[in-house]
Amino acid sequence: MPQTPPFKGQLNTGGYNNNLYDETKEEVYPGLYYHDNNLASGSLEALIHHLVPTVDYYPDLRLRKTTPKILQLLTEWTETFPYDFRDERMMRSLKELTHRLASGDEVYKKAVGQMSQGLIRRLTVLSQYEEALVKVNATAAERLTALKAKPQAATQRDLLSICNDPFTVAQQLTHIELERLSYIGPEEFVQAFVHKDPLDNDKSCFSDRKKASNLEAYVDWFNRLSYLVATEICLPVKKKHRARVIEFFIDVARECFNIGNFNSLMAIISGMNMSPVSRLKKTWSKVKTAKFDILEHQMDPSSNFYNYRTALRGATQRSITANSSREKIVIPFFSLLIKDIYFLNEGCASRLQNGLINFEKFWELAKQVSEFMTWKQVECPFEKDRKILQYLLTAPVFTEDALYLASYESEGPENNMEKDRWKSLRCV
Repeated sequence: MPQTPPFKGQLNTGGYNNNLYDETKEEVYPGLYYHDNNLASGSLEALIHHLVPTVDYYPDLRLRKTTPKILQLLTEWTETFPYDFRDERMMRSLKELTHRLASGDEVYKKAVGQMSQGLIRRLTVLSQYEEALVKVNATAAERLTALKAKPQAATQRDLLSICNDPFTVAQQLTHIELERLSYIGPEEFVQAFVHKDPLDNDKSCFSDRKKASNLEAYVDWFNRLSYLVATEICLPVKKKHRARVIEFFIDVARECFNIGNFNSLMAIISGMNMSPVSRLKKTWSKVKTAKFDILEHQMDPSSNFYNYRTALRGATQRSITANSSREKIVIPFFSLLIKDIYFLNEGCASRLQNGLINFEKFWELAKQVSEFMTWKQVECPFEKDRKILQYLLTAPVFTEDALYLASYESEGPENNMEKDRWKSLRCV
């Protein structure tokens, strides 16, 4: 948004201090407060008054015509938050406003046309992606139903039979990760965590919230990959084969780490740490676990995932100074990113005790989401392998109960609790 004097300093969101507002504030414009020449808080009414031009006041003294600025704002809005305009009411309001702006001026009319075409193109691509997801999920469900009908078919096909190269599988996982990341809109984070402000009594006609469907689809992908890894390990009848599958996924996880694909890395580790897999002691005794121990250390949750956060900072720095497209890849452990944003949102008040908007909180939220936006815009540099991708996305994945049953059949129950569970599972 345009800023006027005294905006001489730049926003510094580093080292966020919750007690910032205990310090002295400088009121430059009525209702707006500044800290070190940066807007710190203010009322919504004062902010609107500060931004909207009048006969005697212009937000930007260098520009007397407001239409280009409004068009710039709308263009930024439709490019950064296109999903807002899936709501027919929002689209209708946009059309009414742009019609007024473009009336009688060919330059503005052309700009409005380009903006509208870009928005429609982005929304069309989004719809096509969501339709493709529905088809992929339907195929996966059909294959699981077929597997339940003929369980003996499970031994005839697994990931190793399709590709035994860990690096290639890690590359295909990265394709899936980056594609699904690219469709998550920044507003979905807001939709996922926003709560109605108790100080806001305005019941706008646009107040109903959209479902953060692409964000949820990405979380579902993490869970699917974890269960796929566990399924691939528990299915083989022979102990030697199970051990080979475990070692293969350890190598895939290591390649994911080297690429900067931390989400697939964590999903694989989670799958191997599931109880139906971890209880296979005879199988694990045949596995060389040194590499797995290193990976687990990197993703150790202690000290608020200190090791992972250090590795993420390294990958981020590598991305900034990258000489090749491969070095630009940063795929964060998504569940932890969501947790960080959630606690920032919940731990800091949206409004101060005096009712003014806490801009420092929203700037910090914007900083985290903006970093994510940079990561998700990276195009995957690896060549696609349709056969591997199809398997990763649609191969049958067992439920937790089915995993336990397969695990007990591979290595029998060791105590009374496991025996009781095995008996109950076999009776279902």
